[in-house]
Amino acid sequence: MIKSIINGHVFNGETLLKDHAVIIDGNKVLQVLPQEQLPENIEVDFDLAGHYLVPGFIDLQVNGGGGVMFNNMPTVEGLRTIANAHRQYGTTGFFPTLITDSYDMMRQAITAVTQAIEEGVPGILGVHLEGPFLNPERKGAHDEEKFCLIDEQGFEIITSLKVGKTLITIAPELTTTTMIKRIGDKGVVISAGHTGADYDQTCEALDAGLTGFTHLYNAMTPLQSRAPGMVGAALNDEHSWFGIIADGFHMHPAAFRVAVAAKQTGGAILVTDAMSTVGATEKSFVLDGETIYAIDGRCTNAAGSLAGSDLDMNAAIKNAMKFARVDWMEAVRMASLYPAKAMGLDNQFGYIKPGYQASLVSLDHQQNVISTWIDGEHTW
Repeated sequence: MIKSIINGHVFNGETLLKDHAVIIDGNKVLQVLPQEQLPENIEVDFDLAGHYLVPGFIDLQVNGGGGVMFNNMPTVEGLRTIANAHRQYGTTGFFPTLITDSYDMMRQAITAVTQAIEEGVPGILGVHLEGPFLNPERKGAHDEEKFCLIDEQGFEIITSLKVGKTLITIAPELTTTTMIKRIGDKGVVISAGHTGADYDQTCEALDAGLTGFTHLYNAMTPLQSRAPGMVGAALNDEHSWFGIIADGFHMHPAAFRVAVAAKQTGGAILVTDAMSTVGATEKSFVLDGETIYAIDGRCTNAAGSLAGSDLDMNAAIKNAMKFARVDWMEAVRMASLYPAKAMGLDNQFGYIKPGYQASLVSLDHQQNVISTWIDGEHTW
């Protein structure tokens, strides 16, 4: 069915087009044109009334939402609940993230993601396996008893998703460059995190196929003058990307600003690292048998370690504008176009252009979410 979104200012991923309309055919954008050129016989799906339309937000790291943790409910129903929780904040595509768990649980998670995509659960683009191939020295809130090295069984699991994209977080110093290349050759996107890798080890992994860094600064070797560490490698490398959590807790705003300023354009990606508390009234949850509390937006375990976030993507965009002093359009790119590029999906998402998926967000003049579309369907 052909329909239209009218009377808006359309940020197409590159420029702001004032007083434009978007024509949608099925699940894709058919045309973006000035409002006065809109054919009279096109069905109106939504009147923006002078507000903004932007590409839908894509979150590479979503552990939960709506009261559900993916680890605790690796099912289609669980994924649907998480998706619904984040959609109200403009997230139209996301990667359900499984925190370190057993091989059996990893298989269950991949099966659930496969089924959800095949059943058309809106917004699910693949899976993020954050562990168990991590370094116990930088474990954070992960259960180190479940950590292991990448063996052939692990390789089979992390390369088994047949629909959607797979993102993994590993400690590169605990595997080989040969294994990193093997995994990358299978189309899996490889990110480093919860790792003790130094600068040289990180550079070797980048040469082998590592392309990203999970929640920059956190659970990795820091930047020092004579030991640049993983943070230094991430900021120095011109071809990789890093995820960064704009909640004001995972790093100081000044550190956030320095990282974004140091990275090449497109290399800094907003992620939420959201837990089940996002979009839920209950502000606590259980992870590996331990209760985690979200107090004043900060998620911590009993030891005081950060355990994910209570952050939504629209709040992350607003914080990025404030912390990094970037304009609104660049902050939107950090939540839409740049994650799409990181996952090799920028031929489908990140722009409002003919042929692209009609996954969109309308915002008011204070950048609050009004409504969303996923694959052409007006969902919220």
